[in-house]
Amino acid sequence: MKPALSQVCSLDSPFEKDIEDYAAGACHAVEIWLGKLERFLETHTVDDVRRLLDEHEMAAPVASFQGGLLASQGDARREHWAHFERRLKLLRSLAVETLVVASDVAGPLAQQDLDRVRASLVQAAGLAREHGLRLALEFQSNATLGNNLQTAAALVAEADSPQLGLCVDAFHYYLGPSKPEDLAYLSRENLFHVQLSDLSGTPRELAADGDRILPGDGDFQFMPILNALRAIDYQGYVSVELMNPQIWRVPARQFGEVAMTALRKLLGQASMGGV
Repeated sequence: MKPALSQVCSLDSPFEKDIEDYAAGACHAVEIWLGKLERFLETHTVDDVRRLLDEHEMAAPVASFQGGLLASQGDARREHWAHFERRLKLLRSLAVETLVVASDVAGPLAQQDLDRVRASLVQAAGLAREHGLRLALEFQSNATLGNNLQTAAALVAEADSPQLGLCVDAFHYYLGPSKPEDLAYLSRENLFHVQLSDLSGTPRELAADGDRILPGDGDFQFMPILNALRAIDYQGYVSVELMNPQIWRVPARQFGEVAMTALRKLLGQASMGGV
């Protein structure tokens, strides 16, 4: 398991400052936040991004996130899919390997919606294959469909594409209806990415992304997840992903140092068979 930090943890910091400061804090892999990257490219080039990453010896294996693909219709669907294809081309040019796709299916669900989601996943995986990328489906605890690990794993299995796998976000795992036995659905082949954050002092029914805190500072029990990753010999990245406005005020370098320490502590416990 390899540690990384998501740029969304420092949302108020410029793209280039994240890379510089995270590297100074001994972080060597970043989960790109696509909105931030796209803003940077309004005044810079893809070559500038490559040089920035190379200069700071920073890997960028994963990008987050793409929404709107699975159940959208009409003009909204055409817009989301056009944006998706542009992002695939961009990420390929930066040698990013994996794009996180949100299972953001909302509203009442009919059979035709389920069929549309299944077809969309197959179509998205096909486009990803053309561009040499993988897609990691992230179940969302507040979604109508795909709000738990079991269903997300089933959707991935039905698509039957090596380009499509899972992203496990511990926040959605604990807030949604996922159960510990669902971790048995993970395999080295279908797990593409993992995101960690924590929660403290907020009922899960009321928790929102802005309540996320550093993993290990709250109430979540990470060892069941990390032991499951160790059991399948997961060799991919585990990132810290926070959308907390209070944490955004912390300078990126300071945050990077603290976050990497917390993440390495958890991964170290897992490597020693922590319980």
